[in-house]
Amino acid sequence: MIQWTSVILAGGKGTRMKSPLPKVLHPVAGTPLILRVIESVKKAGCQENRVVVGYGKDLVEQVVKPAGGICFLQKEQNGTADAVKSANIDSMQGFVLIMNGDHPLVSSEDLKKLMQEFEKGSSALAVVTVKLKSPGSYGRVVRNYDEVEAIVEAKDASASTLKINEVNTGIYLTRAETLQELVPKIQNSNSKKEYYLTDLVELCRQKGDSVQALSAHPRVSFGVNSQVELAKATSYVFRKKAKALMDEGVMLIDPRSTYIEDSVEVESGAVIYPGAFLRGKTRIGAFSVIEPNCFISDSEIKESVQIRMGSHLEKATVHSKAVVGPYARLRPDSELEEEVQIGNFVELKKTKMKKGAKAAHLTYLGDAEVGEKTNIGCGVITCNYAADRKKYKTKIGANAFIGSDCQFIAPVEVGDEAVIGSGSTITKNVPSGALAVARGRQFVKENYQVKSSTESHTSKAPSPATQGSSQK
Repeated sequence: MIQWTSVILAGGKGTRMKSPLPKVLHPVAGTPLILRVIESVKKAGCQENRVVVGYGKDLVEQVVKPAGGICFLQKEQNGTADAVKSANIDSMQGFVLIMNGDHPLVSSEDLKKLMQEFEKGSSALAVVTVKLKSPGSYGRVVRNYDEVEAIVEAKDASASTLKINEVNTGIYLTRAETLQELVPKIQNSNSKKEYYLTDLVELCRQKGDSVQALSAHPRVSFGVNSQVELAKATSYVFRKKAKALMDEGVMLIDPRSTYIEDSVEVESGAVIYPGAFLRGKTRIGAFSVIEPNCFISDSEIKESVQIRMGSHLEKATVHSKAVVGPYARLRPDSELEEEVQIGNFVELKKTKMKKGAKAAHLTYLGDAEVGEKTNIGCGVITCNYAADRKKYKTKIGANAFIGSDCQFIAPVEVGDEAVIGSGSTITKNVPSGALAVARGRQFVKENYQVKSSTESHTSKAPSPATQGSSQK
């Protein structure tokens, strides 16, 4: 088996990003640039993945190490050759893939094809190139038939060289022994006094080794150096995901304004409306409908569910034939069983609603369990957070009726088929089948009226304090 090691250059600050965050940590469709590159090289077959860090190394390492990357520090920004040298090239064996950590559109299929092509040949070095209609500031690839003769930076190129539309992507394939022999020979004889990896081309030719040009799709050359380019990359990834889902039978009303991350799974027959944002480990079942402007993160939506307009779900589970929203919020660890109905402006946190239960509007249920077919009225609150800063649970049984504007002071339990009168504050357990009403007594004083403004100069209206004193 051929040993492949990747060297990913991720030490740059990214000044054009105008951001304090290291460039390679900026997310493309929810995934940091560097993680996209690491995932691609791993899937392509690189057994060891070395990441050269520099600016913001502590932050970058926190992301890279859990993904299996091995970090090496480039102490100073002295060019690409110096960065590669920082990856401890003397300890490498077999073949080496070198690329930048800010190229999010390079797929594992792209890399695998290039690696296989390089393995078949006998070249010491391969430069991955693409042809662009407008090469701009990319380094031009000067060929001598199939071999690369030189890579000329745009600022150093002649008028005739600038007409070349084949450019260097910054991706190289080589052998460990080539790096070990030639990288130490690279000089910094240039205006920036940096060590350029492109000098490997000339050193290989001086040695008599062949340098191969491997052609790739133009998107392989796309690197992120600004917020505009970051947005372009994100848009590309979202469009690609949308097309893949539509090819599998998912109905996207407007794929251009639907945002679905790579990690999301959607079954055929589901319908996604414009403005929906689905992220993380979310899964949408068949025939479910996600209406406009819903945000769903790390949640499981079973089949035939309706998530109505403007709803926000995070780490929630919604079973089949349930209805959520519009404008509902399901916070982490909330679960709705089959046929549950959650209406507008209802918020759940760590709450389980059993089959057929309903909470139609303007309700907060936190740290609660609601039994089958129980109806929760408007304005109901479970008061789960106590003065001791601990959370307590409310448990309501099956087929119960909870009137509007009730508060449950947890911990408290309500039995099956119990009825809670509207406006009650429940502080004690309610047995099954019981009626509980907990209100202040109503006071009525007849023939009481505040005098009109024309009479106010002779007689003042009773003050709130006076009014209160008359109540017994």
